[in-house]
Amino acid sequence: MSAIVIGASGGIGSALADLLSQRGPVVRLSRSAGDLDLLDESSIAAAAARLAGQAPFARIIVATGLLHDDRQDPERSLRDLSAEHLQRSFAINAIGPVLCLRHFLPLLAPDGRFAALSARVGSISDNRLGGWYGYRAAKAALNQLVRTAAIELARTRREAVCVTLHPGTVDTAMSRPFQRGVAPDKLFTPVFAAERLLAVLDALTAADSGSCFDWAGTRVPF
Repeated sequence: MSAIVIGASGGIGSALADLLSQRGPVVRLSRSAGDLDLLDESSIAAAAARLAGQAPFARIIVATGLLHDDRQDPERSLRDLSAEHLQRSFAINAIGPVLCLRHFLPLLAPDGRFAALSARVGSISDNRLGGWYGYRAAKAALNQLVRTAAIELARTRREAVCVTLHPGTVDTAMSRPFQRGVAPDKLFTPVFAAERLLAVLDALTAADSGSCFDWAGTRVPF
């Protein structure tokens, strides 16, 4: 069972790649390694083209995301919004992953599984706290983009699965500034999150394609 992990240098991505390597060959791709850049479609297309000779792949996972970094923090209110930060959040959290879907999907096995990491805060119907405008909206957009792609995919590859996954709150650099109110039993290690996500992905069927599932296998409402 061969696999591709995009974002393999991150906490969850690295753990996913390590676990998948126990099943078969894994191609690890990341911006830090110079493999591809979510903000540069040509680099995504080139990375996919380099791997065409190794296809098909049983699992292709995009384990990327941006909540905060040294350039921006999640917005607490409308006063914090800026076009630049919103555009960057959409580019990294929604546009980049769906461009990976576009270019890497031809490499997926007929009964393979494609997944991109989303977040529960991307659920519109479950939004009761507000805030985090760009991240919420971009993950909601990602869910819609993947759902739309799954409908198209089902027309030619009925057994394939294309979903988004919510890993829970994982102890990585992304979540560290926001862990204060998280119960200890709800703060997961990257390895635990990766184990759960792969178990969920393995259990899905074509009927589940186009949906978002959390680490426990529960469908996350849009």
